[in-house]
Amino acid sequence: MSGREAPEGKKLIRSPSGLRMVPESRAAQSPFGLEEPPWVPDKECPRCMQCNTKFDFITRKHHCRRCGKCFCDKCCSKKVPLPRMYFVDPVRQCAECALISQKEMEFYDRQLKVLMNGATFFVTPGTSEKTEMMVCRLSNNQRYLFLDGESHYEIEISHISTVQILTEGFTPGGGNTRATGMLLQYKVPGSDEFKQIKFTAGEDFSSNKKLSATWLAAMHKAAKLLYESRDQ
Repeated sequence: MSGREAPEGKKLIRSPSGLRMVPESRAAQSPFGLEEPPWVPDKECPRCMQCNTKFDFITRKHHCRRCGKCFCDKCCSKKVPLPRMYFVDPVRQCAECALISQKEMEFYDRQLKVLMNGATFFVTPGTSEKTEMMVCRLSNNQRYLFLDGESHYEIEISHISTVQILTEGFTPGGGNTRATGMLLQYKVPGSDEFKQIKFTAGEDFSSNKKLSATWLAAMHKAAKLLYESRDQ
């Protein structure tokens, strides 16, 4: 295991929102992670921010751990896993945030494993005419994209600027499409230069095509989470 994918030390911390198992070094945090939101101060939320119920001794206020807004128990009763904030246990979230977190669990339960297991693509760097078959996978610490063949590339996930999934078989209704490749643009560390690399799924074996399409779909979801974490 290379140093770039070695497990990082973690520490258990307690925040107002709950117990979190976070990397000891901030630089080692997952690029898909989110920071805890500041809670809306109690004095600024006399009523539930969803149903407008007035808080009193009977109707208590609760804060959503994902958005930090203030709700009554009815509007913030679900406890859902939130791995993007490193929570050890499921935490209280409002209905809207709970739905988002539940959808993200598919990425952490299934698609993240797909990315780490990797898939085979024909890789073309930049404007080069040279294409090389390479195994592409996400590092165990989620911070690098490794491309291995005769050559070797390591692309830091946090330096990826755009991800464009290439498809074929498009119809006006948007159906019958399948992912066939990807254009990835990333920033070169220590400079303002951007580089582009193209991934194309092989056409040799149907099993390889299916695995490549699954990997590309997982990468598309990863890109959405990456953009969201930057916009927070």
